[in-house]
Amino acid sequence: MGATFYFDLGSPYSYLAAERVNALLDEPPEWQPILLGALFKIHDRDSWANRAGREDGMREVERRAAEYGLPQIRWPDPWPGNTLTAMRAATFAKQIGKVVSFSLAGFRQAFAAGRDLSDPDNVMLAAAACELHPKALMKAVQTQTVKDSLRAATDEAAARGVIGVPTVLVGETAYWGDDRLEEAAAAAARL
Repeated sequence: MGATFYFDLGSPYSYLAAERVNALLDEPPEWQPILLGALFKIHDRDSWANRAGREDGMREVERRAAEYGLPQIRWPDPWPGNTLTAMRAATFAKQIGKVVSFSLAGFRQAFAAGRDLSDPDNVMLAAAACELHPKALMKAVQTQTVKDSLRAATDEAAARGVIGVPTVLVGETAYWGDDRLEEAAAAAARL
């Protein structure tokens, strides 16, 4: 079994990892959307973006983006926002084999273009970028199957030791954080 990359489109560190993970691992991981807010509830945690040190964290994300050669970070307003619709869209994209292209488009809308993914129109921009029909996508995100799939994926991630995103799970070991991708890649290469 290969590695799994857990992410939420509202997480800037997930964005940094998403832009690098497929190139760093010998074999691309399975991309698994999960809902970070639900994961926080499961583990009784909150985002660093809601605490003291928020500005320092934002500057660190900007520094890493520049170091990785990514576009300058443009923070959506508000940030963090409600990513439920976007993560349901990512779940649907996974079901039809477009999770990587949709998710990269979503991350780029959020953190390269500064668009709030709480707004369904911005989710539709990401969908259009990977040739997902907006009406089909909006219908899909309302289905119980998609809702249940996202919930189940989040619960399973928590049960497997995922406490935040980005996380790359290799075997039974969870590598949490953009700064642990190289370590995850080395572990995956040893499998």
